[in-house]
Parts: sequence; structure tokens; C-alpha cells
Amino acid sequence: MPDLSNETPYADGKIITHVAGGVGVITFNNPDKRNAMSLEMWEGFGEALTSLRDDDAVRVVIMRGAGGKAFVSGADISQFEKVRHNAAASEEYGKRSAAQRALLADYPKPTIACVQGFCLGGGMQVAMLADIRIVAHDSQFGIPAARLGIAYGYDGLKHLVSLVGPSWARLLMYTGMRIDSTEALRIGLVERVIPDDQLWGETMAIAATISHNAPLAIKAAKITIAEVLKDESARDMDAIKAIGTACMDSADFREGRQAFMEKRKPQFEGR
Repeated sequence: MPDLSNETPYADGKIITHVAGGVGVITFNNPDKRNAMSLEMWEGFGEALTSLRDDDAVRVVIMRGAGGKAFVSGADISQFEKVRHNAAASEEYGKRSAAQRALLADYPKPTIACVQGFCLGGGMQVAMLADIRIVAHDSQFGIPAARLGIAYGYDGLKHLVSLVGPSWARLLMYTGMRIDSTEALRIGLVERVIPDDQLWGETMAIAATISHNAPLAIKAAKITIAEVLKDESARDMDAIKAIGTACMDSADFREGRQAFMEKRKPQFEGR
């Protein structure tokens, strides 16, 4: 597990960040409620994302849940009578929580969801917005909106369909069923399934590899993949060309060539 000696709390400590070796970690820290997200936690999550985004020392961000029982088990239903009791209140809640997810959707740095235990509802939204999902064998996934009478939003369903296809999206949404990590891997919802006791080490190893690679090259891949996923008419080909040019003109490209010739590990600086 991570060393939290340099942690920064948000939302009264229910969201925590720490940074080590180029890796920023965001921990959902509400284990008594299986990390269910209150509105305050959503807003703290946005603050945490912004802080790590603006920290030049951070090259990749991991999101994880505290307690070993859940990544995020969904929204904090105990708040519903206060903040989601009707359509108008739910719309305001949705705007405030969606603003934080939008930060993640457009995040400029690579993101990894490290999932153990329950990943449900809003937790699924967060995990699906990550670039990569690394999960423990004991993980469970589901969207129980149909059991609560809630309309799951467009953005969440867009990402679900893009990952698992429309037929599996329908099955998950119509039934509210939960699936295990093996099924999640089979249908393309997650990228890797790791034994529970090896999850953090494997996730950190992947993050460390990313953090040591050339930031501009990774940014180019992230931008280009995002454009590929758009309708052809909406693609920003100029953005792809611009980041490609920036890579080829960068000091990191020169360093990469030089390191290869000298048979040493490159030291990339992101410029």
C-alpha cells in the first residue's frame, strides 16, 4: 500500500492525495460507507484532480478506494432525500457532480483506476473515465440505476457502450446485475485482473513505467486516441498534427535518441 506521509486531505479527509516518484494517488476514503460518494466528496475529488493536474512532478494519476472492500460503491444514498429528492434537485446535484467527472474526462495526464471490491454506479463512471482499469480478482461491477428508479446519464452510458458494446450495456442497465472481474475482463470493461494481494504492486509498476516514459509522447497518444473515438466530422486533426510536431521538435526526442545510442535509460523532462 502507498506511503501516505505526504498526504493532502479534501472533503474533510474523505478524499486524499499523495505524490511519490512522479505518481499521484487519489484515495476515496469513506470506508464505513464503502466509499460511497457524497456531493462534498465529488467536489473534493475535483479539487484533488486539479491539484495533481497542476503539479509538474506528477506524470500519472492512480485512483483507488480505502479499506479494501470497495473502489466506490456508488452515490451516498443517505443524501438523496436532501439533494436528489426530485427532478429539480437531482438536476442541480447532477451538474455539480458532473463538473468533477468532466475534469477527469478531459484530464491531460494518464489515469489508472485501481479497483478492489465494489465498483458500482458512480464508481463505474469514475472507473470508465480512467484511461486504464487494473482490478483485483474480488472486484464486482454494476450499475443499479434500474433498482433505484434513476436515469443513468448520457456520458456514463456513452463510455459503457464504447467499452462493452450496446448489447452488454443493455443487459447491465436493464437488470442492474453485478458481474465479477472475470466477466468484466471478458467483455472489455477492464484491462487486467490481478490477485488481490498483488494489485497495488502491479498497479504501481504500471504507473512507474508510464511516469518514466516521455510525457509528450504519452500526451500525443492520449490526444490521438481521443480523436479516433470521435465521429470523423468532429475530429481535430490539427491537434494531432500539433502534438506530433511538438514531439519531433522536443528535447525529449533528442534525449531518447541519445540514450538509445549510449545504451542507457533516457531521462525525460516533458519538453
